[in-house]
Amino acid sequence: MPKEDTNTVRALQGLANSNSSVRLRAALAVGTTPDPRFVDKLIERCATEPDFSVREMLTWALTRHSSLLTVPKLIGELRSERAQARSQALHTLSKIGDRHAWPAITRALLTDADDEVARSAWRAAVVLVPEAEEPELAGVLATQLGRGEREMQLSLSRALIALGEVIMPTVRAATADLDPRVRQHAIATERLLRNPDAGFEFAIEEAKRIVALGGTSQEG
Repeated sequence: MPKEDTNTVRALQGLANSNSSVRLRAALAVGTTPDPRFVDKLIERCATEPDFSVREMLTWALTRHSSLLTVPKLIGELRSERAQARSQALHTLSKIGDRHAWPAITRALLTDADDEVARSAWRAAVVLVPEAEEPELAGVLATQLGRGEREMQLSLSRALIALGEVIMPTVRAATADLDPRVRQHAIATERLLRNPDAGFEFAIEEAKRIVALGGTSQEG
């Protein structure tokens, strides 16, 4: 067997090794010397890899291959029943940054019941969205205001803020929502957009006080 093929087999075996350090080195090797034959295995491994550092290296390795090859395959993963396959594919698409993937970022993914999938979809969406579609994206993201705990809410606020001033009509409307959690999150997001240095914890606590007093962002 030629040395090149031997190295390929060794790397492919390394990606499935029980030792995470071996898998990490294998993913690094694959990314260092990109080869189209690795793409399917990299994507397959992303769906099941338990170690965060290895997943990040797998994503990096995929970004080192041609987007003409990787993007269609990653889009296919967005239909997987496995949540990790969807979230990791979204994460990788956000790193590749090829806007041909934008039509695949569906409302279903942006509102996915799995928190990690939704968060990855938010991050990918703000990277890939065409400028003309930013207001519509802001509207979909705003339906998720009030969702989850602090880390989840911070992720959504960051995604909305990345879109800039285009979010203001939607977020301002949400500050009058019947649900106090939605109002709090909307007010905090609006304040962070105005003053990014304030920090999310400060913004959300301030928003809580405003809502408790029956006010809105304009009154705060």
